Amino acid sequence: MVDTEIKNLNSPFGSLYQIVRISRPVHWIKNLSLFAALIFSGNFLEGNLFTKVLLAFFSFSFAASAIYIFNDIADAERDKLHPIKKDRPIASGRLSLFPALLAMFGYVFVSLYIAVNLNTLFLLSVSAYLSIQALYSLGLKNFHIIDILIIASGFFLRVYGGAFVIDAHLSVWFLLCVISVALFLASGKRRAELGTIPEGKTRISLTKYRRDLLNSYVTMFGNAAWMSWALFTFFESPTPITRVWILLAEISRTTAISKLLMATIPVVIFGIMRYEALIFENRSEAPEKLFLTDKELVGSALLWIGLVIWILYGGVTSLG
Repeated sequence: MVDTEIKNLNSPFGSLYQIVRISRPVHWIKNLSLFAALIFSGNFLEGNLFTKVLLAFFSFSFAASAIYIFNDIADAERDKLHPIKKDRPIASGRLSLFPALLAMFGYVFVSLYIAVNLNTLFLLSVSAYLSIQALYSLGLKNFHIIDILIIASGFFLRVYGGAFVIDAHLSVWFLLCVISVALFLASGKRRAELGTIPEGKTRISLTKYRRDLLNSYVTMFGNAAWMSWALFTFFESPTPITRVWILLAEISRTTAISKLLMATIPVVIFGIMRYEALIFENRSEAPEKLFLTDKELVGSALLWIGLVIWILYGGVTSLG
């Protein structure tokens, strides 16, 4: 009965289902980057701060969903020419304009309401994200290079939004790592789109990119990403306080506790190499889906997160 209602485009269930689809909750995985500052500042186990970042996560998630709807409304005619995007709710005609607009403004209101109740700098981050992404949808996405920079800015604002909400310091090396990873993901997305639709019919900026140019962007930012992470782990990684790490530091200066995050470098390199392989197979048009479905990427991401949390917060504490 429910399935029949969902398939009935004129039913309340049908509209609700399409609103969920157009909101793209799977893309909310990008907003997990808001927890970066919480983890690397050593405050991941602080309940009050964790709650603040969790609220920030939902604020950015609702803002992102609002932008997805706005973009789909602005791009409906062009999406109809895309082999995948033609099935989106508005482009396919499964969702009318009024409920889409209602959902969009509702998401914006909830997002800003949460942000207002956190702090001013976080509110500015969310507002900047909404403004920049709206301008992107209205036309900036048609300018090559600028479109990649704007996509990357979304990742940057997320990470720093998470830092603003808990008033945490992020080192310059970590900042460079965030920027490099953001540009790597953005250029990889464009490279995959170019491989899927060589003519660039559904995205004007693609007509201005050469395959070799995007290949060089992907390679350049991929190298910058792992290198900046390596420099962060060497120069400015947080110092673990658990006794097992202190014991290692006493055994040898080579295993000094300020360098233990360097153990994650091979995992980062593997993850970047795997993602580059997927880019050149034209499979990275939707990176958030790859990070949920590709076994190698999922495994490397979980291993990296596990190592980081273990090094910063774990270890054997009963020694001595």
